[in-house]
Amino acid sequence: MNTLDRQTALEQAARKRIKDSHALDSDAGRLAHFYRGWASSYDSDVGRDGYCGPMIVAELAGAVQTAYLARQRAAIAILDAGCGTGLVGVELERLGFRLIDGFDLSVEMAEKAQQTRVYRNVRRDVDLNGPLSNYPSASYDITVCCGVFTLGHVRPDALRELARVTRPNGFVIVSTRKSYAETTSFEDEVRSLQNAGILIPAQRLNDGRYVEEEDAHYWVFQVPRKASAPTEERP
Repeated sequence: MNTLDRQTALEQAARKRIKDSHALDSDAGRLAHFYRGWASSYDSDVGRDGYCGPMIVAELAGAVQTAYLARQRAAIAILDAGCGTGLVGVELERLGFRLIDGFDLSVEMAEKAQQTRVYRNVRRDVDLNGPLSNYPSASYDITVCCGVFTLGHVRPDALRELARVTRPNGFVIVSTRKSYAETTSFEDEVRSLQNAGILIPAQRLNDGRYVEEEDAHYWVFQVPRKASAPTEERP
């Protein structure tokens, strides 16, 4: 097999793994098992697919800090929800953020994130489809979530927990793969949270670059000053 053929084969295999991950029905056991086998090649696979979501989400966090948060970036507490191998954390650190925590469902992916040395703390085996019981309310200035609101992974109502752990006047920044936004109730969830005074949509970038084969929407939400974060557990 020549170099070109090998490169094509690697790209096809990477895209197949990405596609297969979208058919896991948000099942924690299946997701953990899948990513156990994918962790070692994840970065190279998504790199071959032109994955630029982490850079865009981090840049949005930088813009939010500059525009709205008086403290220097090194003093801004950030939670990277569903941090994977740490791609977003690396971009945040490049932009001057230093107080970065992360968590992921996959033990193996979280270990990769820890190895980047840009996180204060990385928790393993944390399912965003359930309550984030290890994270107190109003703990972070900015919460970011990239590549997680995608088919087969996290349900739209997980947005509530991201709002809960974010401080009043803080921001939640997420990406939604376009196919996810079109086939789930994510926008209904956004409207519900807005009507309840839990999140205020501040900015939305439609059809932004994400991977070569598909775009994504990027959302910036602000937590209102007097938000009453939900405390009940979701089913």
